[in-house]
Amino acid sequence: MSGGLLVAGTTSDAGKSVVTAGICRWLVRQGVKVAPFKAQNMSLNSFVTREGAEIGRAQAMQAQACRVEPTALMNPVLLKPGGEQSSQVVLLGKPVGELSARGYHGGRQQKLLGTVLECLAELRGTYDAVICEGAGSPAEINLRRTDIVNMGIARNAGLPVLVVGDIDRGGVFASFFGTVALLSPEDQALVAGFLVNKFRGDVSLLEPGLDMLHGLTGRRTYGVLPFRHGLGIDEEDGLRVSLRGTVRESVVAPPVGEDVLRVAVCAIPLMSNFTDVDALAAEPGVVVRFVDRPEELADADLVVIPGTRGTVRALEWLRERGLAEAITRRAAQGRPILGVCGGFQVLGEHIEDEVESRRGHVEGLGILPVRVRFAREKTLTRPVGEALGEHVEGYEIHHGVAEINGGEPFLDGCRVGGTWGTHWHGSLESDGFRRAFLREVAAAAGRRFVPAADTSFAALREEQLDRLGDLIEQHADTDALWRLIESGAPQGLPFIPPGAPA
Repeated sequence: MSGGLLVAGTTSDAGKSVVTAGICRWLVRQGVKVAPFKAQNMSLNSFVTREGAEIGRAQAMQAQACRVEPTALMNPVLLKPGGEQSSQVVLLGKPVGELSARGYHGGRQQKLLGTVLECLAELRGTYDAVICEGAGSPAEINLRRTDIVNMGIARNAGLPVLVVGDIDRGGVFASFFGTVALLSPEDQALVAGFLVNKFRGDVSLLEPGLDMLHGLTGRRTYGVLPFRHGLGIDEEDGLRVSLRGTVRESVVAPPVGEDVLRVAVCAIPLMSNFTDVDALAAEPGVVVRFVDRPEELADADLVVIPGTRGTVRALEWLRERGLAEAITRRAAQGRPILGVCGGFQVLGEHIEDEVESRRGHVEGLGILPVRVRFAREKTLTRPVGEALGEHVEGYEIHHGVAEINGGEPFLDGCRVGGTWGTHWHGSLESDGFRRAFLREVAAAAGRRFVPAADTSFAALREEQLDRLGDLIEQHADTDALWRLIESGAPQGLPFIPPGAPA
């Protein structure tokens, strides 16, 4: 078997990443050797593979769903926004330049098609099945000519396409029909059918509509997935992060100790890898929220300044909002603060940046004895170490090089009083270290908080991925999905006018 499938969506956030992960986990539980693939990803949440390549975190999580090690082949093109108009282009795990949207779609994107197809072919030669994820909608008619992630990849690789629609938003039937009707006849021939996501209520009430959709398009619906809380995997787009609901709505046990710990995460611009705090949110008795006003720090036991693709811009934002003054005052009082990557850099004395913002010398908050110089080459590593007497693993993704001139050593960063700073992402996923860190925070905050002794973040992630696999197994027509992956789109699918504009 050398099967494949492209999971497309009627819109961004229709559920492509979740459905892809769920199909991957369902397949691997059937004994299929499967891999994920996303030709081009736009995301500020990224991950470092063991070979030192940067890919989207969603593809890393999908690889975990497949129970395989993530590689650069699974996400050959990663775009990391630096603002509304430009992105850093990461090719096969390494940054190759900064391009405007016009420059990328105006020619560079199409030139990458050969590389993308080579990566997909290599995966298909190694695995029994490759489950590909599209981006946005396949019916972006203004971008179809240069598309390498939706119908462009499906056409070139002969992949059947499953279109996912989020019914919770409303208008799903019009979205399904319109998506197909705006594709060329050649593209439509690969669209096998639909998958309804986030349905609430009695499925029997939906079935007449699904029958009508089949009559209108000649395409079947492969499943209706019910709405479930807490099923999101790592978000892709840090530009559109909500201040509410970012942390998983997972069910956690009640607090072990008498108090809870309140964690305030500064929602800085171009926030990246804010998934670092998911491990805190998984702890019984830890309440995590994203904040953008200084008064929201007042009752926080821990303030986290997360990573960012724009360190200098984030620093300016903190000052404009009055958060910088509140953080500095908090540090002087010895109240706990954690800065991660860009958040670590803003806590330093000064920054020399001729790479990211090109602003030259910029004064930091001066809380940690650190000077940061931005190097053109990006640091991409998977460090392992020890802190607070516990084993720690993480990953680093940054241009900033820190010169540390004091404080206590902490994960290749430093600590002064109640302020910790490190370039390590993912350190809080190390259970023993996370518990030790939270004990220190609780002591400094005067809280009678006790971390649970048995919380395993890795086990919780596995449980989440199994729930995604269960959704596919229980609510999709898996026999039909199997035939689609193995044999491709059904023959003779009708053309739905008007088709793509000339």
